Amino acid sequence: MTSIPEALLWCLSAGTAAAVVLAALSIRAGRQRADLRKRLSTAEEQNSATLRSNTELTARLRATEAEIRHLAGTRLPELTLALAHPHVPVPGLLDARFTGSETDQALNAVLEQVSDAITKERARVDAAAQSTLRGATTTIQALLYQLQTALQEMQHRYDDPNVAQDLLNADFLNEQALRRIQATGVVCGAWPGLTREDSYLAELVVGATSRLRGYERVNISNQLRDPIAVVARAVEPIAITVTELLANALHHSHRELPVTITLQQGNRGASVIVDDYGVGMHDDEIKAAMELLSGDEDLLLTQLGDPPRSGFAAAGQLVRQYGFGVHVEPSPYGGVRAVVYIPGDPLLTVLDESAQPMSVMAPLPHRSAVPDRSASVLPTGSATPPPAAAAQQPAPAAQPAPSYEAPAQQAEGELPRRRRRKPVSEPDESAARTESAPERSPEETGTRWAALQRGTESGRAAAHSEPPRSPEGNA
Repeated sequence: MTSIPEALLWCLSAGTAAAVVLAALSIRAGRQRADLRKRLSTAEEQNSATLRSNTELTARLRATEAEIRHLAGTRLPELTLALAHPHVPVPGLLDARFTGSETDQALNAVLEQVSDAITKERARVDAAAQSTLRGATTTIQALLYQLQTALQEMQHRYDDPNVAQDLLNADFLNEQALRRIQATGVVCGAWPGLTREDSYLAELVVGATSRLRGYERVNISNQLRDPIAVVARAVEPIAITVTELLANALHHSHRELPVTITLQQGNRGASVIVDDYGVGMHDDEIKAAMELLSGDEDLLLTQLGDPPRSGFAAAGQLVRQYGFGVHVEPSPYGGVRAVVYIPGDPLLTVLDESAQPMSVMAPLPHRSAVPDRSASVLPTGSATPPPAAAAQQPAPAAQPAPSYEAPAQQAEGELPRRRRRKPVSEPDESAARTESAPERSPEETGTRWAALQRGTESGRAAAHSEPPRSPEGNA
C-alpha cells in the first residue's frame, strides 16, 4: 500500500507537468493570436489601400472621360473657330492635374492633327474656289472688254446726242462691272488683264478716277517736277490700286465732301496721296487694312467677309507682285490718308513730252514755288534767259507768244525734261476776246465733236480695268 506522501508527490509532479504543458500551449496560442492579429491588420491595410486605389482610379477615369468630352464638345469646335478667327482663344484642360501628363500630351496631339487637317482642307477648298473664280472672271473680263469696244464703235457710228449719251451711260456701267470682275480675279491670282505702254502718272490717276461713281468730287493736285511716267508692266496694277483706294475714300465720305489726290515727287520715287474727309478708321481697322495691303501672307476667300470686300486684298496682291508700296493712316482732315509709293528704279521713267505729249485731261503741275526750270543751266553749259529777261526783249508784233517753250537739246544720256508753260500776254488775250468767232459748217462741227470724243476716250483709257469690291468702298 502506497503511502500518502508518495501519492501527493506524484500528484504534484503530474500537476506541475500539466501546468508546464498548459503554459507552453498558452504561449503558443498567444503567439498564434498575435500572428493572426498582425495578418488581419495587414489584410485590412491592404484592403484599405486597394479601396483607395480603386477610388482614385475611378476618379481619374471619370476625369479622363470628362476631358475627352470637353475635347470633343468644346476644345475642337473652338479650335475650328480660332483657325478662322485668330482672336478666339482655345480652352485648355478642365483638370489641372493632367498638365504635362501623358493624357495632356495625347489630347494636344489630337488638337494638332485636327488643326493640320482642317488647315490643309481649307487651303485645298479655297484653292479650288479661287481656280474656279479665276477662270470665270477671266472669261467675263474678256467679254466685257469686247462689249466696251462695241460701245465705243457705236459712239463713233451714231451722231444723235441722245443715243451718244445713252451709250456713254452704258459704257460707264460696263466699266463698273469690269472693275469688280477684275479685282476679284486679281485676288484669285489672275493677271490684271491689260497690257499698256509707258504712261504718265498724272494720266494714270485721271484714268483711275474716271472709273468711279462720284469722280466729280475728286480734286487732283499735280506737284511733280518732271514728266514722270510709270513703266508699261506696272501701269495697270498701279491704276487698279489707286482706283480701289479712291473708291474706299469716296464710299466712306459724304457725297458733298471732296476727295483730294496729291502727286508728289521724291528723290527715290513718286507718291500718290489720297485724302478724304470721311468717317475715318479705328486702330484695329487700320491694322487689318495694313495686313491686307502688305501682301505678306496668302489670302483665303473666307477672310474677305460676307459680302466679300476685295479692294484692299487686290491691292495687297499687286503690291507683293510688282514691288510698290501702300500705306494707310489717319488723315489730318479726320478721314483716312492712303499713300501709294512707287519706287523710281524699277517702276518709273521720264518721257519726252515733245514725242509723246500728255493728255489735255491730265492736271498741270503746280510749280509756282519751284524755280523756272527753263532758266537752269542746260547740259551743254549755256543758260537760258529767265522769264523776266525774256519779257524785256521786244518781240515781233505779228508773232504770238507760244504757249510752250521749244524743247532744248538734251545731252547724251540725260533724261528729257518738261518745260514750263508761258502765259499768253494781255494784249493777245484782249485781241482774242475781241475777235468774232467765224461761223462753222456742219462738217467742221462734226469734226470737232469727233475730236472731243477721241480726247475723252484717251483721257479715260488709263483705267480700262480697275478692281471691284462688293460695296463701293472696301476695307
